[in-house]
Amino acid sequence: MTNILIVDDSPTEIHVLTSMLEKHGFSVATANNGEEGVDKAKSDKPDLILMDVVMPGMNGFQAARQIANDPETNNIPIIIVSTKDQETDKMWGLRQGAKDYVTKPAQEKELISKINSLLHA
Repeated sequence: MTNILIVDDSPTEIHVLTSMLEKHGFSVATANNGEEGVDKAKSDKPDLILMDVVMPGMNGFQAARQIANDPETNNIPIIIVSTKDQETDKMWGLRQGAKDYVTKPAQEKELISKINSLLHA
């Protein structure tokens, strides 16, 4: 089963994404902030990470950069899922090591399609 790590500080967002992913047969783990996300990426080695940007402490861009630059975790694809919808945010997210970028609220069809294309790349 494919394991996906959701890193987001919003319980509502975690709930929405979890139910969306589980409906499509994914197994889900969660982290409530960037630091926890980086730790879980190392310990759990998920198949893919959905990363929020705006979180207390380490933000999603910083966490994505740490995961992408660590030889232990740099093979895990990251999709940033954020309310930040400016083109500059998207470009910055991709520069930090994310493979894709989805604007909240995530559309189920688009998100699942992006996840599948990264998992089968």
